[in-house]
Order: sequence, then C-alpha cells, then structure tokens
Amino acid sequence: METKTVKYKVLDPRAKAPAYATPGAAAADLCAVLDAPLTLEPGQRAMIPTGLAIELPDAGCVALLYARSGLAIKHGLTLPNCVGVIDSDYRGEVRVGLINLSSEPYTIAPGERIAQLCIAPVWQAAFVQADALGDTARGAGGFGSTGKL
Repeated sequence: METKTVKYKVLDPRAKAPAYATPGAAAADLCAVLDAPLTLEPGQRAMIPTGLAIELPDAGCVALLYARSGLAIKHGLTLPNCVGVIDSDYRGEVRVGLINLSSEPYTIAPGERIAQLCIAPVWQAAFVQADALGDTARGAGGFGSTGKL
C-alpha cells in the first residue's frame, strides 16, 4: 500500500488526529469537537466541527468523507450528501454534515467518532463535445436495464 503525507493543522486543542482503527483500514476516523453533547432529532441535520484542517499533497488526490457504518446501521446517522468531497486546494476546517434518518433521537458526544476520511486518487477530465458516442452492449439502457435493480 502506497503512503502519502497529508498534513493536518489543529484548529481546536480538543481535536483528535485522524486515525486508522486497524492496519488494513481504508479510511481514518474523524471525531466531533463539541462543547457539549448534541442531540439530533429524527430528520434533523447539523454541521459537526472536527477542529482540523488538512493539506492534501497535490491536485492528484481528494479527501472523501463517509458515514461510519455502525452509526449509520445502528442509529441512522449518515451524511446528507452521502459522500463529502474535500478538494485538494481547500484549507478550511473539516466539518461533517450529519443527518439522523432514524425515528429516534441520537446524541453525539464530544470526541465521538462521527465519520471516516478516505484519501483517494483523482484526475480531471478534458470534456470534449462529440456528435456520436461509441456503441456498447448496454447502450442507453438505464436503471434496471441489466435486470439487476
């Protein structure tokens, strides 16, 4: 596995460094920096600070924020936009948008692990207008067209 250096700046002394839970983890846990526990009612959204800013090594990578599977499955807590995108040129605080999709309130504790941060390669496309596109067996078949919806 290739390792690249990602610098982080502590913006709040209560912040915890991103940390991989196991040697094979693909994403590092991010923790909430809160003054007090925060209860999200069903359907409620909130932006949760992490107290950290990051510097990606170059424009060839992106930081992606994902829900923690345990919070999502057990408590309905997930990201309202499904995946958060942190561009390589962003230097502000990493904040995690969360929504409670369950029918029960959920209380986020200060310091609780709230999301996963994954660093991934990326490239920008050179979009070129075309009069025709190459043929494939699927063609223009949309949702459910492969019989596996």
